[in-house]
Amino acid sequence: MILGLYNYWIVIVLMMIGFYIMIAHGNLIKKIIGLNIFQTSVFIFYITIGKVDGGTAPILADGITRYSNPLPHVLILTAIVVGIATTALALALAVRIKEVYGSVEESEIQEKDNQKC
Repeated sequence: MILGLYNYWIVIVLMMIGFYIMIAHGNLIKKIIGLNIFQTSVFIFYITIGKVDGGTAPILADGITRYSNPLPHVLILTAIVVGIATTALALALAVRIKEVYGSVEESEIQEKDNQKC
């Protein structure tokens, strides 16, 4: 029973790994990587719940009674594009922060920012 739900266990493990990386590390690049791992777990979750056992593509044909809904897969394709754009923006911001503050470590950035005040 438990082994039959391995997709959900993979989703939970990836989600917790991504969440841990975002919370525990002060490096901005590591936070971006953690966010990407978290996003990947959500993608896997939606693809898993969109699967219909014995379902085929939603094309009308004789003898087919069970169809899969293509909407979750289309939504995931859109989410992948948004995820890539978000990652690109986050990396661009990290590069700009590195140029201004000389570091991508959150604690060093906060120290330098507090010294300016």
